[in-house]
Amino acid sequence: MRKKSLVILGVAVLLIVGSVANVWATASAEEIARLGNDLTPLGAEKAGNADGTIPEWTGGITTPPDGYKPGDHHIDPYVDDKILFTITAGNMDQYADKLTAGHKALLLKYPTFKMNVYPTHRSSSAPQRIYNATKRIASNAQMVEGGNGLKNVGEGIPFPIPHDGLEVIWNHLTRWRGVKMFRHYHNVPVTRSGGYTLGEHTELFNMTYSQEGMDDSKLDNMLFCYKSEDQAPARIAGSISLVHETLDQNKESRKAWMYNPGQRRVRRAPQYAFDTPTGGGDGLETIDSLDMFNGSPERYNWKLVGKKEFYVPYNSYKFKSPKISYKELLTPMHPNPDAMRYELHRLWIVEATLKENTSHIYKRRTMYVDEDSWSILVADLYDNRDDLWRVSEAHTINFYEIFSIYAIGEIHYDLQAGRYMADKLSNEVDEMWDFEVEIRRGEFSPNSLRRSGRR
Repeated sequence: MRKKSLVILGVAVLLIVGSVANVWATASAEEIARLGNDLTPLGAEKAGNADGTIPEWTGGITTPPDGYKPGDHHIDPYVDDKILFTITAGNMDQYADKLTAGHKALLLKYPTFKMNVYPTHRSSSAPQRIYNATKRIASNAQMVEGGNGLKNVGEGIPFPIPHDGLEVIWNHLTRWRGVKMFRHYHNVPVTRSGGYTLGEHTELFNMTYSQEGMDDSKLDNMLFCYKSEDQAPARIAGSISLVHETLDQNKESRKAWMYNPGQRRVRRAPQYAFDTPTGGGDGLETIDSLDMFNGSPERYNWKLVGKKEFYVPYNSYKFKSPKISYKELLTPMHPNPDAMRYELHRLWIVEATLKENTSHIYKRRTMYVDEDSWSILVADLYDNRDDLWRVSEAHTINFYEIFSIYAIGEIHYDLQAGRYMADKLSNEVDEMWDFEVEIRRGEFSPNSLRRSGRR
């Protein structure tokens, strides 16, 4: 009996050690050799699926459509595609295996919600240097103790062949989104009856991590810098926020400052994280649900469930078209379904559960992460009773001037309130986002925040 107990104990120890090892494991030489061969340069399965409904990845969009120039609203390269079929509450059972829990809930709750499914295009692409950097860092990239940061990284995707859920989340946090960007957009909390007041904002963003040749020795523990100014609604107009996002949050947590136009003062804003409500969002979105998830992952345990096919928003050029006004787009309960495009894609599933002795309004989150771009496309968010509370969608396009999959609309549905928040909309903005913006020296310092507030 003693010998048997020792054997069982030994096996248990090996399982525990193996589990811990997986958390800190780097990619093997054999795994890295697959990048660009049977796997894409960023780690997705290059092959299509067995029945041909997901095609092979052949490089994604690598040239903009004829007639496009930077600054224009994007031309839809798939404008001639026809709807394959439409999923409704009446027929959802036959598609249930490829629907997220959140989409099932939306179909059941709102009789007018439907999902128009189009042919799948694996349009995701990135510059060659991002592919090269991903392969370069894959053998050494690691999470710091506790998983609340990274080391031996820079420029590329750190874990193209992930072994656990937290690695997938770090891939999302560090994914290619260009190096710098200026954008002017609207965010709109929509009432149950379809009423709304436009929020208007401008943002300046510098992705330090993605600069060419970047590595630990040059990063100075900086992932990105971000500055946002509110123009509307009137109650927050003139407010400016500044964020320095750190790469290793064990060394230093996110740094944030706020300029208050009423007080004409700049203050540190340690609360600008986690489940703090966003300004102008009517409590429908949290700070860490922007970009589907951002900031420190330290409050959750992250479990990699696996990879599966789902119908998700993708190639959503129609959703952001200047030909569709907000009045047409922002219908009661949910956006106009005829403006939304869904495709079948393979996604990593990551389950986040709140750690003991920590707090957040979301006890559990399920993230569905695009294998091609590492973008979170859908998130199911649960309350403290384990009831599905909110559902988030990222409607993405390929910004083919920089070859990057990025959301041009984030929709955060509140199933309990019957409301939703539409964020990052640009349909009624004259010019699209500028990825070549000139950034002045010192632009992301607290002093610059004071100067911006006086202008």
